[in-house]
Amino acid sequence: MSTATTDPVAALKEAHRVTWAAGDYAAVAEHIDQVPPAHLLAAVGISPEHDVLDVATGTGNAALRAARTGAKVTGLDLTPELLVVAQARARQARVELELIEGDAEDLPFPDASFDRVLSVFGIQFAPRHEVTAAELVRVCRPGGVIGLVNWTPEGLIGQMFKVMGKYMPAPPSFASPPPKWGDEEHVRRLFAPYDLELSFERGMNTWAFPSVDEYQEFFEARYGPTIKAQEKLSADGTWDDCRAELRELYESLNEATDGTCRLEAEYVVIVGRR
Repeated sequence: MSTATTDPVAALKEAHRVTWAAGDYAAVAEHIDQVPPAHLLAAVGISPEHDVLDVATGTGNAALRAARTGAKVTGLDLTPELLVVAQARARQARVELELIEGDAEDLPFPDASFDRVLSVFGIQFAPRHEVTAAELVRVCRPGGVIGLVNWTPEGLIGQMFKVMGKYMPAPPSFASPPPKWGDEEHVRRLFAPYDLELSFERGMNTWAFPSVDEYQEFFEARYGPTIKAQEKLSADGTWDDCRAELRELYESLNEATDGTCRLEAEYVVIVGRR
């Protein structure tokens, strides 16, 4: 019997790997490639002499931006399919980028390896928040900076996960909800054991589509968590109810007044200085 079937943590991570490989996350990532990573890099400061780690790099949004500064950048992700896209983007941009398949909860690097440890909408999806926080601190050098961008619980994406969570099976007891990484009090508790100077700054990422229909259909066709929720809930007969509740959420938050769709998704930039 495989480890993934006997170890609940490994089994959940395998499910996460499959989820993020589903659909077309590269298309989703294009919509978050400008404001959030630029906000983060301005907050932490990147110089050519820095060794930078981008944890849960996905298709490389933050890693590529950091590499353009001349810094030595490593991107790590649990999902190899996303790393293939990141590598192709690095070649196209003509920047050097080391990409490694790996786990945010078990970073394959020695202590104090990096001057900047980053993650943009990445580490919040690792299940054990305390383990992840400890790993981020462990690989960050004294005098270095940890910089994170996470969706907030009360923002668009946090509320979307809350709606889907009402219909989906409860996660294992060891797994914390991803949006909690966007809650200041929760993050302060995670880093309380470590000597970090923390700061928090909120921002908005705009999702603009010709209509609410097209926004909803985009997520249903391309975003792994929505795709997997639809598969599970369609089998259970509850997808229509979940979809209707998601539609109500999107319509309530739509700021466009001309029949199009403009949704502002709140995120938080977290900077921890060692």
